[in-house]
Amino acid sequence: FLISSDVGTEASSKIKSIISKKKIDPELDQFSEINKILKDFIISLMRPLEKKNFFSKKNVNEVILISGVNGAGKTTTIGKIGKIFLENKNKVIFAACDTFRAAAIEQLEEWSKKINVEIIKSSPGSDPASVAYKATNYAKLNKIDKVLIDTAGRLQNKKNLMEEYKKIAGVTKKVINDSPHEVILVLDATSGQNVINQVDEFNKIIPLTGLIMTKLDGTAKGGILIAIAQKYKLPIIAIGLGENIDDLQIFDSEKFADAFIHAN
Repeated sequence: FLISSDVGTEASSKIKSIISKKKIDPELDQFSEINKILKDFIISLMRPLEKKNFFSKKNVNEVILISGVNGAGKTTTIGKIGKIFLENKNKVIFAACDTFRAAAIEQLEEWSKKINVEIIKSSPGSDPASVAYKATNYAKLNKIDKVLIDTAGRLQNKKNLMEEYKKIAGVTKKVINDSPHEVILVLDATSGQNVINQVDEFNKIIPLTGLIMTKLDGTAKGGILIAIAQKYKLPIIAIGLGENIDDLQIFDSEKFADAFIHAN
């Protein structure tokens, strides 16, 4: 059951071991009792990884690098993050640094219009680091609270994109020396065990400070998030439950545990 739900062998073995050591009253419903043990395990594992203050209004000029492979829902997620930031009284700016794909620039521009935030962009094929520099500098001059930087996907198997990614982080430091303040990886729940490799590779390039998992509204059972939590102990910022503008939910371990058990 756990393997088929994408929990993976490592976390599944640990859960199986915990269940085997628990005494279950034979007069109670054994399925319900095992579900309770599973729920308690998920909450104890994932509650320390909640990062609910991520969206609150904090320091001015917070630079947030958003990464993820193409197709994970990265650009859409940036739009939704921007909306939550705005609701929490933050000034927001987008930086369209995925200059390798014209469609990515256009998509981010659509989101900037939809939620009414400014965007710094350049023509397709231009230097992504220069866009990041301009956006960070503009934010500093205009006291913008959050700079959301969209980056190119497919980093883990293209050396030149990895170098560009590092360069983006480097140029923001020239403007605000302790940036980027957050490095968030967007993961697609339907990719199953493949996302483990993505976390591994992106984390090697620039250490991650948080994860967002998208597409938990369909066939994906979400067990892969348990596997990642078990292996990496990285903060989980939010989960995406659909395409609508309000479908990004701040991660809550108890709600996730309930949804995981009832979906399976």
